Amino acid sequence: MATAPRVLLLNGPNLNMLGRREPEIYGRGSLADLEAACRRRAGELGLGLECRQSNHEGALVDWIQEAPGQFDGLVINPGALTHTSVALLDALQAVQLPTIEVHLSNIHRREAFRHHSYVSLAADGVIVGLGRRGYLLALEALADKLGSQVEV
Repeated sequence: MATAPRVLLLNGPNLNMLGRREPEIYGRGSLADLEAACRRRAGELGLGLECRQSNHEGALVDWIQEAPGQFDGLVINPGALTHTSVALLDALQAVQLPTIEVHLSNIHRREAFRHHSYVSLAADGVIVGLGRRGYLLALEALADKLGSQVEV
């Protein structure tokens, strides 16, 4: 019997503040609420899911570099590092795992500095502006890409 594809969900700086930081932009639910919803959807899709968050670029880079052999795909919301981190881009390009980039807000309707994403250069897809639903759609896209046995 084949094992379920495993996905690593990474959240970057300040996403631990969900529910408290600018709820009009990011919503009122906590990161724990978001992770619980993602775990439920991953289970429905026949995916294993591990969730991690860090405010430190190096931790995210380390987790990406350690992912091959443990995980089959990545969902990442790099937070503010989206717009600044060549290190995240390099790590994602090095591991070459299927990757979906997610942003709760529509970064293209915000400040000009948020319009550019280094991470997008390594992502198979990018979902912006759909709030928490974007994470669930990212899992659906990875399930399809990874050939999960459950219909999306």
